[in-house]
Amino acid sequence: MAQYFDDLETRSADKRAADIARALPEQIARGQTLPGYGGRLDSFDAAEIIDETSLAELPVLRKSDLGNAQASDLPFGGFTAKIATGFSHVFQSPGPIYEPFNVENDWFRMGRFLHAVGIGADDIVQNCFAYHLTPAGAIFESGARAVGATVLPAGTGQTELQVIAARDVGTTAYAGTPDYLKIILEKADEMDISLSITKAAVGGGALFPSLRSAYADRGIACQQCYATADLGNIAYESSALEGLILDEEVIVEIVTPGTGDAVPEGEVGEVIVTSLNPDYPLIRFATGDMSAFMSGQSPCGRTNKRIKGWLGRADQTTKIKGMFVRPEQVASFVAHHDEVVKARVIVSRAQEQDVMTVQVETPCGDPSVYSGTVVDKLKLKARVELVPPGSLPKDGLVIEDQRTYD
Repeated sequence: MAQYFDDLETRSADKRAADIARALPEQIARGQTLPGYGGRLDSFDAAEIIDETSLAELPVLRKSDLGNAQASDLPFGGFTAKIATGFSHVFQSPGPIYEPFNVENDWFRMGRFLHAVGIGADDIVQNCFAYHLTPAGAIFESGARAVGATVLPAGTGQTELQVIAARDVGTTAYAGTPDYLKIILEKADEMDISLSITKAAVGGGALFPSLRSAYADRGIACQQCYATADLGNIAYESSALEGLILDEEVIVEIVTPGTGDAVPEGEVGEVIVTSLNPDYPLIRFATGDMSAFMSGQSPCGRTNKRIKGWLGRADQTTKIKGMFVRPEQVASFVAHHDEVVKARVIVSRAQEQDVMTVQVETPCGDPSVYSGTVVDKLKLKARVELVPPGSLPKDGLVIEDQRTYD
């Protein structure tokens, strides 16, 4: 089996940048023709959007934007380059949000991940992702097809039958959520059945180190990916197990939650993804997930950027004194003052009442300078605490809820 899925994985930084500079303007131009964007891209010259820096000038697209557009333009809200009958599948995610899918050409790019796990033509993959309405099952089946593997479309549940099927067909690889494989293996132990699973490609939940270690003790190499129903594969682990390597057909930014502004490398922020899929041009799509870029390259030889994996959710909207305070409001407060580097809202309780403190990174020495803007932007009075620039935690939080509900 070849070490790499294709030559894209080992491109030089200059070659990857040149390829993006060709593909990205074409994708922006496609987006400008789609009614779903409602003209939000029209003021930009697509030919000038050639890299992450110029891309950052465009507005962020959020999941709620898809839902709002689909409410008046079913099923895809005007964000696809084809009508519904131009796709092989239509899926429904909670919301509901409808997503398109095509069987051919590994449309969601999962083959790259399965290849990195070592799955190939000699494997039978027990695909335990759901097949009904939601796209996960089809996404992983498409990836298995791309690497030439055979698929047992098991879906979820019926664990005893899963064990019997895995034994009878000779399953060698598992695809599914990280914890369901443990349930299958324990049921097999209970039934005194030996299985032949040696590889696991997991996603859709946290892969805790203890669980990975437990699989390793059974001789199963387990690797994870980061994917969504809208975008498909975004990043994946190689056998080096040092961060998640970005897929070759997406552009990823890490920004301060509630904004489109990039955080310094290594700091935690919200994951923003631009897909280069011509059928479904999602441009600066906010996943709502938190992560951070890692420095350097993977020891496995793949040269694309890496992220640290899933580090929480970006939607930190918090109800304080009966009012919702959102990350976008905190970002608006910061933008109002040129000298402010960063701000953090801390919510606590005192004498059975909510207390809001706004920590402000600034060289200014007078808290009263910011009191009026706090009320204007956050709609609540708060204690303002000034801190030196660079002193707030680099954990991606802009609203920290310290209240306990025990």
